[in-house]
Amino acid sequence: MSDELFSQAAGGNEAASPLADRMRPRNLDEFVGQHHIVGPGRLLRRAILRDRLSSIILSGPPGTGKTTLARVIANATSARFVAINAVLSGVQAIRDTIESAKQSRDLYNRKTILFVDEVHRWNKAQQDALLPSVENGTVILVGATTENPFFEVNKALVSRSRVFQLQALAETDLLQAARQALADKARGYGRWQIEFGTGALEHLVHTAGGDARALLNALELAIETSTAAWPAPDGATITVSLDTAEQSIQKRAILYDKDGDAHYDTISAFIKSIRGSDPDASLYWLARMLYAGEDPHFIFRRLLISASEDIGLADPQAIATVQACAAAFDRLGLPEGQFPLAEATLYLATAAKSNSGLAFFAALAAVEAEQAEVPNHLKDGSRDSQGLGHGAGYAYPHAYRDHWANQQYLPDSLKGLVFYQPGKLGYEATIRDTVLERRDLQLAAMASPADAEILPLPMPGQPENGKRNWRQRVAGGQAAAMAAVQATLLAWAECQRHENVLLVAADDGALARQIFRACPDGSLTCLVDQPAQLERLQWLFADCEEILKPLLLLPDEGRRAVSPGWLVDKIGHRQIECLITQDWLTGVQPGRVLSRQAPDRDSNSSDWASCFPAARLIGSERLPPATGILSLHTAGLLPDDLQDRFRRLDDGFYAAEQAKQLQAITNQLAEAGYALQRQAVVEHPTERRLSVDEIEKWLGAASAWGRHLRQELNEADSARLAQALKELVGRDIAWPRCWWLYRGVCRALESEE
Repeated sequence: MSDELFSQAAGGNEAASPLADRMRPRNLDEFVGQHHIVGPGRLLRRAILRDRLSSIILSGPPGTGKTTLARVIANATSARFVAINAVLSGVQAIRDTIESAKQSRDLYNRKTILFVDEVHRWNKAQQDALLPSVENGTVILVGATTENPFFEVNKALVSRSRVFQLQALAETDLLQAARQALADKARGYGRWQIEFGTGALEHLVHTAGGDARALLNALELAIETSTAAWPAPDGATITVSLDTAEQSIQKRAILYDKDGDAHYDTISAFIKSIRGSDPDASLYWLARMLYAGEDPHFIFRRLLISASEDIGLADPQAIATVQACAAAFDRLGLPEGQFPLAEATLYLATAAKSNSGLAFFAALAAVEAEQAEVPNHLKDGSRDSQGLGHGAGYAYPHAYRDHWANQQYLPDSLKGLVFYQPGKLGYEATIRDTVLERRDLQLAAMASPADAEILPLPMPGQPENGKRNWRQRVAGGQAAAMAAVQATLLAWAECQRHENVLLVAADDGALARQIFRACPDGSLTCLVDQPAQLERLQWLFADCEEILKPLLLLPDEGRRAVSPGWLVDKIGHRQIECLITQDWLTGVQPGRVLSRQAPDRDSNSSDWASCFPAARLIGSERLPPATGILSLHTAGLLPDDLQDRFRRLDDGFYAAEQAKQLQAITNQLAEAGYALQRQAVVEHPTERRLSVDEIEKWLGAASAWGRHLRQELNEADSARLAQALKELVGRDIAWPRCWWLYRGVCRALESEE
């Protein structure tokens, strides 16, 4: 049972309560909105229904359901539920609550859930007083806050809790909440015939700005002031006009606290709009900050940062323009100072963009990793050149053509490192070719066969580039190629933290772990087809709480293929937002028991798309490369005419095989009910060392490639080719790996759109 915060729910005078309080949902079925955290299959919903709640913090704007969700938990749990308000409760109240929780645990073996409203209002001492009891499980914390808990709540308390972000309610959700209030005879206005003038209800919903409490308060005021006396007789007709609706809900004040989330979120939206070259959005966020009373000097400070970070050398005049506008603002003041603020904002939003200045942080990382010595020829020769030879060998650039000398400037241990990558826009585009040409000359001069491959440091926030080969040759392994393919799959999937994901053929576990981390508030189902793969995944997720673990599925022994209907039965719902597959249609893994359609008689579905209609389908299928492989390495080992014929035959065979397989798998996707939105054939280089057995097998009668060659080559040419191929044995040769990547949706869904 809850304490004083929820006392009315326990039997107080409900009729005297405001409508917003009377209409609070009592269970998850009545709860409106927030489907990303309490919808079917979501983690929080499962925890509430199973009464397996751990400490959580609910964060979101006012009126989005934080306190209501706590009340739903209070109604659903068998644990003792205590609710306090951080504004009204001090350290002593916390200690009393903890003591009663200990007694409940020790005497009755009963857990205690402690709901703390406005938890960010507690000071550090109050939050610290609660921390040990949350850590040892004496209480399960449910905190509610309108601020960002990662900034306003004790870090140790946040680390022991799962944070759920509630969002402003959509207008459809608000409309549903209003209709519930109008229909409910016990708690709302179901006893009367409520009618609305044209646009009246829509105005209330729109002006509420995602706040259900604001909407219901305005609805209550509008209805109860639209009749001569309240309460009106049962069955009476009450008409709410648009004018009454407008008076009942005035313009909402912008949520903006200079020390809170709104301050940081709005300036973040402002800078990101500038970075994204959207002048309209940039002006909107600028106006919103000024309207709320933000300090213009703070805005100019952020504009100066953006001029360096986001525009940089693409437009070197950007920082000068912002500085000039800032000086003009200081002379003008407000309100005229809004003009230079707008000018600076529009200049940056429409300027060419480059973040190449972030190269500094790559250089800083190199400094932190190694304090290398200054090369001798760069040392100061004015003091001790005679005794120590400092400065000897330095080439004075102004004595050379174009005022540039080809010499080494980095320390010996760091030579060849690349930090700066010039952009392709604005002023930077005019210097790009010169910078790259001079860098090539420097690297060519210093490179030797032992160090021809250079390792550049990655830019902060950019993907690791791996080895860069200045001779235009890239070598790598199959594991690296697979990692690149999986990274592309994840990027195309665009998984959201609240989504339910089905991973078909989750063989190695690497992709499963990445998806698991990307969707902490949703769920992950992994389908495997071998017991060893199931054991591997069980081991990978052994450290997770039981309620957080993904659902791991292995088909029954003897099951010829997995139908989507079987999966629906195992998962318990159809609300899968993302279906990710690897080698699903080509079935390169031996013993694969997956199928694109449902051969089982007990399945109620004919294809995957109708079983999971809301799911995005993202997958990869292995293909043969588009051109030949071995013919690339026999030049010089065969006569020119034979080499040309071999190259044509080799290329023709692989091109035909790739086209045939690609056509087959696209047909399978269409038959399974999917329409393609995006596709690409990608090739990643790897290396392979050949053996005599492999070459003999490829040239043998069982090989389609070998039969293809023997149809066009005579016996003598075939023998010469076999001898040339055997000369490749023991060498590491380039061996391309090829994949077809695709993204699709249910064809019926695409038709509706």
